[in-house]
Amino acid sequence: MHIRIINPVITTSWAEDSQRTYANAANPGTQVSVVSLDWGTASIESYRDDALATPGILHRIVQAETEGVDAVIIDCMADPGLHAGRELVRIPVVGPAQSSMHLAAILGHRFSVLSTSDRDVPWVEDQVNRYGLSQQLASVRAINIPVLSLADDPEATIQALIVAAEQAVREDGAHVLIPGCTGLAGLASRIQEALATQGYDVVVLDPPSVAMKLAESLVFLGYAHSKRTYPAPPVKEIRWPF
Repeated sequence: MHIRIINPVITTSWAEDSQRTYANAANPGTQVSVVSLDWGTASIESYRDDALATPGILHRIVQAETEGVDAVIIDCMADPGLHAGRELVRIPVVGPAQSSMHLAAILGHRFSVLSTSDRDVPWVEDQVNRYGLSQQLASVRAINIPVLSLADDPEATIQALIVAAEQAVREDGAHVLIPGCTGLAGLASRIQEALATQGYDVVVLDPPSVAMKLAESLVFLGYAHSKRTYPAPPVKEIRWPF
């Protein structure tokens, strides 16, 4: 089984971390490869970034299917290009946010998303609404650390996440928590442990791991997205950078 991770930005320095993160979550024998974009933005933190990244993401999705890849994961909690990508291929295209939000709704009564910025709040709320899960959303709590700065001071980042997580549980009634950026991969267990010391027995998901397990399960089961939902687009002239 071969799972392709699309790093939907032009920042190639994340590729090694992404490879390690997803490979650690994969079953033995699953091949994991990572590709970045040649054209787009350094990070995705707005609707503009999402729009600029989408052409490159679609190109990489089609390329993955052509190369015989079994499933694709878009490595961003914005799930950029997710629905458009599903129209173009017959292999599973998985988004970490959609996967994690639906799992959170299964595992608990209400969930909160720990975003990187206050500006993300309406964006995440709109995303949750599109996925049909608004009634399960307890809150969106921001740590206000830019995506490109998350790794500058790892301890400050984790402490900000713990504070936001505690507020989401105590004040908003969250039973499940979702870190709102794949750049926060691997921190879920530390957040969960810190909350446990405060007496809060909640689940904290790791979106890349959830996405990997869903992708592997879809391939194993032989399932992909319904072409009644995601039919191939009409053939017409298109001009784009590729």
